[in-house]
Amino acid sequence: MGGGVGLSVHAPIRIATENTVFAMPETGIGFFPDVGGSFFLPRLEGHIGTYLALTSSQLKGVQNLYAGTATHYIDSSVLGNLTSRLSELVFKDYDNLRARLKIIDRTIEEFNTGLPHDEPPQIAGNSRLAIDHCFRYDTVEQIISALEKERDSPGAPQQIKDWTVQTLKTLSEKSPTSLKVALRACRLGKNWNTSETFQREYHIAANFMKHPDFVNGVSSRLIHKPPTKAEWSPAKLEDVTNEQIDAFFKVEEGAESLELLTQGLDYHQYPFMHDMCLPREEDLEAALRRGDQKKGKKEFVDKMVDLRE
Repeated sequence: MGGGVGLSVHAPIRIATENTVFAMPETGIGFFPDVGGSFFLPRLEGHIGTYLALTSSQLKGVQNLYAGTATHYIDSSVLGNLTSRLSELVFKDYDNLRARLKIIDRTIEEFNTGLPHDEPPQIAGNSRLAIDHCFRYDTVEQIISALEKERDSPGAPQQIKDWTVQTLKTLSEKSPTSLKVALRACRLGKNWNTSETFQREYHIAANFMKHPDFVNGVSSRLIHKPPTKAEWSPAKLEDVTNEQIDAFFKVEEGAESLELLTQGLDYHQYPFMHDMCLPREEDLEAALRRGDQKKGKKEFVDKMVDLRE
């Protein structure tokens, strides 16, 4: 969660087990998803990243594989054996990073015992359609309006109506300022490279240190026992102006910049994004448009697996 995500989510290989929990809870403490979240979240499929950023919703166990926050799923009972096996790996001197990662990938697959048969993807089907429909907008007010329309739609399944009611309640408990900053960061971060992301987030975080919501959020949710309700300032979305949000993204002339250790290694997409994870939707769509499914189910699945080779 939070900072723990930042330490792991940018790695080319990310292993989830049944005990894994992913969340970016920052909007609930008057902050925003930092640690590179502005880079990672917008690059998830559809608007899943925006949904996770604003609501702080948790992904548990295999749901991380389905959502793209993990590249592999194994049972925790084999972690010890997997760790021992990985420690025995020997790479050839001339193997480049991609070749070494593929060896690690195949080693992890040796311990794959399959996916839980009783845990279908949660962000899929009607749920995924609702997320993409409601969280595609560029203002929090528009997102909330879309959720309300979905809730009141006579044709919406009861499951989706229940989801919209819970999502609206969740958003109402978050810092209005944090929601607007997080949404802006997701939209802008889609076009940022890695260096720009961390530099920008550094300045946004510094501005939050001067904002009362961060102190109030941390105090009420993390320090007080039991946790209390945070008093946000401003308390309503409509009272948070565009000018106030602009100020979070403004870098003052002469402001201290974050010194990065990876100068010259900037990228706009993760370099091994297609090598380890489940096939991207764009790959599936391209294959379907080519008619690859007409060759048979097994051939189609094999084609998708080949994308990881």
